[in-house]
Amino acid sequence: MPTQILQSSASVTLLGGGEVSDAQLARALAHAPVVAAADGGADSALARGHVPQAVIGDFDSISSAARAAIPPDRQHVVAEQESTDFEKCLRAITAPLVLGLGFLGPRIDHQLAALNTLVRFPDRRCILLGDEDLCFACPPDLALDLPVGTRLSLFPMAGLQGHSTGLHWPIEGLDFAPDGRVGTSNRVAGPVRLRMARAGMLVILPQQQLDAAIAGLMAAPPRG
Repeated sequence: MPTQILQSSASVTLLGGGEVSDAQLARALAHAPVVAAADGGADSALARGHVPQAVIGDFDSISSAARAAIPPDRQHVVAEQESTDFEKCLRAITAPLVLGLGFLGPRIDHQLAALNTLVRFPDRRCILLGDEDLCFACPPDLALDLPVGTRLSLFPMAGLQGHSTGLHWPIEGLDFAPDGRVGTSNRVAGPVRLRMARAGMLVILPQQQLDAAIAGLMAAPPRG
């Protein structure tokens, strides 16, 4: 497949096939005005009056009505079955930021696959939004301006160590692993600074902290 399907100087709202509320979409579009869709997410976009700039996936869930409504040159079928539609999209979109909606739904296997993709593409700035929480892969050095008391969870998708300031329970010296120690339900005690020794850590925040998450992720230096 082409390495780049959608190149945008503006940030992209990427719709998956899960449930997306009108309020959630409106908030995402305020930050990421270009709409793209992963396969059946095209139906969700069209139902809300948006024709995606690109639809990417294996096209096993997009409706025939959606295919008829979207210009053919915006439809990009990637037939291989070695990756999810979300991964196909993340590989093919170049933008300052991708906000993904409809990927953190009721299907646990779909959620886990999306989180797996986040940490395997740590150089792509991408935030997944759910009904309650948002999630993104932690860059090597991340500063977050969050209200004191905000819940901040760290979930490792690989074995790693890190350093923190501004958390109620510091993480210095802890060995994190997906089958070992995790960092759920920590709390913000002041200005947060996270440094990770390697890729593989997910940051999970209440979705109300989207603005702070975007600011921190966009200001983070690129991975060396």
